Amino acid sequence: MLVAPDGFGSSLTSAQATTTMVAAWRAAAPHDDVRGCPLSDGGPGFVETLHATLGGELVAVTVTGPVGRPVPAAVLVVGDGPARTAYVESAHAVGLALVPAAERDPTRTTTRGLGELLVAARGTGARRVVVGLGGSGTNDAGAGALVGLGLADPHGRLGAGGGALAGVEPGDLAGLAALRADWAGTELLVATDVDVPLLGLQGASAGFAPQKGATPEQAQDLERALATFARLAVDALGGVLRPDLLAGARPASTTARLTHAPGAGAAGGLGFGLALVGARVVPGAALVADLVGLDAALADADLVVTGEGRFDWQSLHGKVASLVAQRALPHAVPTVVVAGQVLVGRRELSAAGITGAYAVSEQPEDVPAALADPAGTLATRVTRVARTWSPR
Repeated sequence: MLVAPDGFGSSLTSAQATTTMVAAWRAAAPHDDVRGCPLSDGGPGFVETLHATLGGELVAVTVTGPVGRPVPAAVLVVGDGPARTAYVESAHAVGLALVPAAERDPTRTTTRGLGELLVAARGTGARRVVVGLGGSGTNDAGAGALVGLGLADPHGRLGAGGGALAGVEPGDLAGLAALRADWAGTELLVATDVDVPLLGLQGASAGFAPQKGATPEQAQDLERALATFARLAVDALGGVLRPDLLAGARPASTTARLTHAPGAGAAGGLGFGLALVGARVVPGAALVADLVGLDAALADADLVVTGEGRFDWQSLHGKVASLVAQRALPHAVPTVVVAGQVLVGRRELSAAGITGAYAVSEQPEDVPAALADPAGTLATRVTRVARTWSPR
C-alpha cells in the first residue's frame, strides 16, 4: 500500500507526515508492504518535497518578508544548460507562519519578497522557474511581487499591501508592459495550491482573507481593492494580452478572463499577479505528482492513504487529497484520507472519489492535544485506520 500525504499545516511537513504514517501503519500491520511518497500542492514544503525526489542544489537567499523584515528563503536548482530549472515556494517569502499573530493584517502584508525570490531564481541561470503558491499571509493580488520583480512604485501603493490597492492609479502601472517583456525570455510556471479565482465568494479575499487576520469588513474592502488593481493592470498591458482561444465561451472582458481563471486567487491573488508578467498557472498538486512519479507508485498499490492538516471545501479545489483520489481511480485503488480535521460530508467525499476519511481530532476539544503532539496523535489515528484497512 502507498502513503502519499501533504504536510499537516505548520505542524508536520510532508516528509515528516509520511514518515510518521508509514511507521504507524507498519507497526499495526507488519506484513503489509508500505511505501511512502511525500506530496505537495505548491504550499509550504513544496521545495523540500521536490528536493528529496529530484536532488539538486539549494541556494540560500534573503528576501523581504510579508511584514517588511528580512527572512531566509531558498532556491532549488536542478539540471544544467537549457534544462536548468529553479524551484521556489511562496511560503518562504510570504507565508502566514512568517507573520506574528499580533501583526496578521492582510490589508498591510506584502508579497514583495516573492518577487525578489524570483529574481534570485533567475539569477542562477535557470531558463525555467517554477514557483509553488500556497499558505500565504498576504492578499495583494501579487502587486508587491511585481515591485520585487522590478516594477517602479513611486507612490508606494503597490508594495504596501492589499488595502493600499484601493488608491492605485493608471500611472502606478505604467511600467508593467516593460516588466512583462523583461520576463518574456524566462519560462515562468506557477503551481497553485487551490484552483479558486481572484474575485468572488470563493476568491482570494472572501474565501481566504479571514484566516489571515482580516475582519469581514476588511475582506470586503480587499475585494474592491483587488478588483480595482486587476482592471487597471489589464488596461496597462493594453494589446499585449492575447485572447484565450481555448475558452469555450468568450468572457465579457480580458479582465474577467484573468480574474476568473482557476488559480488566479491562490496565495492571496499571487496567481493573478504573476500571470500579468506571462506566467502559466497550473495545479500544484498535479505538477508535483508528475515530478515524483505518483502514477507509477499507484499502479503497484492496492490502497493509498493520503492526508493533510484540514480537509474542508478547499481540499476539493486542487489540494493533494482530491488529486490522489483522482489519480487512483483509473487504477481501481481505494483512497483513504487521514486529516487533522475532516469537515466534508460523505456526499462530497464520494463525489471526490474518496472511500473513507478519518480525523485525528474528532471533536473541537481534541484540537489542542493534536497541536501539542502532532506526530503522536497522527500515529495513533493511522494505527487504528490500519487495523481496519490493511489489505492483509
